[in-house]
Amino acid sequence: MTKKIVLPPQEGKPSDVEEIKQASNYLRGTLAESFQDEVTSGIPDWDNRLLKFHGSYLQDDRDQRVERERKKLEPAYQFMVRLRMPAGVAKTNQWIKLDELADKYGNGSIKITTRQTIQFHGILKWNMKKHLQELNSILLDTIAACGDVNRNVMCNANPYQSKLHQEVSDYAAKISQHLLPRTNAYYEIWLDHEKVVDTHEEQEPIYGALYLPRKFKIGIAVPPANDVDVFSQDIGLIAIVENDELVGFNVAIGGGMGMTHGDTNTYPQLARIIGYVSKDKIVDVCEKIMTVQRDYGNRSVRKYARFKYTIDRLGLENVKKEIEKRLGYEFEEARDFRFEHTGDRYGWVKGEDGKYHFTLFIQNGRVRDFENYPLKTALREIAEIHKGEFRFTGNQNLVIANVSPRSKKNIDKIIEKYQLTESDNYSALRRNSIACVALPTCGLAMAESERYLPTLIQKIEPILKEYGLFDQDIVIRMSGCPNGCSRAAMAEIGFIGKGPGKYNLHLGGSFQGTRLAKLYKENIGEEEILATLRPIFEHYANERLEGEYFGDFVIRAGYVDAVTDGREFHKEKTNA
Repeated sequence: MTKKIVLPPQEGKPSDVEEIKQASNYLRGTLAESFQDEVTSGIPDWDNRLLKFHGSYLQDDRDQRVERERKKLEPAYQFMVRLRMPAGVAKTNQWIKLDELADKYGNGSIKITTRQTIQFHGILKWNMKKHLQELNSILLDTIAACGDVNRNVMCNANPYQSKLHQEVSDYAAKISQHLLPRTNAYYEIWLDHEKVVDTHEEQEPIYGALYLPRKFKIGIAVPPANDVDVFSQDIGLIAIVENDELVGFNVAIGGGMGMTHGDTNTYPQLARIIGYVSKDKIVDVCEKIMTVQRDYGNRSVRKYARFKYTIDRLGLENVKKEIEKRLGYEFEEARDFRFEHTGDRYGWVKGEDGKYHFTLFIQNGRVRDFENYPLKTALREIAEIHKGEFRFTGNQNLVIANVSPRSKKNIDKIIEKYQLTESDNYSALRRNSIACVALPTCGLAMAESERYLPTLIQKIEPILKEYGLFDQDIVIRMSGCPNGCSRAAMAEIGFIGKGPGKYNLHLGGSFQGTRLAKLYKENIGEEEILATLRPIFEHYANERLEGEYFGDFVIRAGYVDAVTDGREFHKEKTNA
């Protein structure tokens, strides 16, 4: 007889965020009143915590802080608005509206994120309601794009596996819809729906009144591509295809990239595979896994509240058994699969259905008109003639998808007119780069990221040319803080901000997204970064094995140890 496992609850006084959620009347709080207050362009902190569940939060332009403080003005408050777009798919009429809204209410740009959705920056308080209502007019919303709930569900862009991509996209949408909060608060506050007078627990049959202890992320990968970094997700689903048909998913749990500098009890972690289920069960599987985190996650200390810490505290096997108990059956043994890369493949490819797909490199996901590179204008022109859709990748790039042979010629003319393929001349390092937003808008940023990584790469590129590595794919990522939005802790070369102009340099992530990077040098600036990387690149150029990726080489050559469990992330390098 199998011994029954009883999981211990997490002890401790609830954090202030738990108290805010408890008193919020299902995410309503005083948001409606705060956005009607014309005395300030900001909102109270407790309402800002709730606003995250609605897909937005308050920021300020940190470039202006000192000057505005000198003039005794409040900070230059603005709001970031993030969309919920399962699988990262937008119709072209939606893109045209997004382009319009970026200029009408935002800072003129569209930011493609590492979760396959988009963000607007610079939305003023007075424009928030109008902005969300106009998004609703094109059937887009921001519900649960932030907050202690399931976030945007990702899946591979898969431009060539047309039928398979559509089916996997449909599952991403089903999971997203099933795990949405049920409260009517979003519709009442932003869309003027009638208020629900009698709010009660049945409003949130999955989440309950307190929602989750922290954010929750789900991604679906279709081998051999892993552009969603499936092992960075709280739930990572790996599509299993047999005889060209999707049959089910391997299920991995407990990934997450965030940590806190100086606290070795926090660390990035890789999701671990617990088994396989058929595709018809996957929506319910995601719900049951999420409810385990709901019931056992740390609600006392938020930095220890992610699912990865719940698993490591209780034990992977114990958590698996609890999930199986809630499902009423056991997982099957995981099926074989193989990943080849986490990056995107650029340019035109032809899908199985005869349609064409063009993957465009967009540096750090920022869509605007740059000097001598009118990207935003070009994409709008394409959207006005394109009958297919736009898809966002987990690497902040854009796929012009489902293009007919006839339309391909016209889109090619626009691509050529605006020289959108200038990225063909970029180094492979740049084409495999990701940066988070960081300064000036992110309040958590300790160092630059989006505004600095292109400059740093520009200084690395001559070194790569010198050693014949200009066309060698190497994954490089930068985060302005240790929260890990750019998944820098999984990069072959990862930078995590420590302070102005200073970064921790991590090496040794895998090109396939199956390993963490390891700290190599701490708190270094540009001069030391370049001086550190040069001899390693030279060594790699001279002694790499055929087909050996940079992340694999630095481990084989002894620069860092391989890390496949986050609990080893902070350990000193062994001398073995």
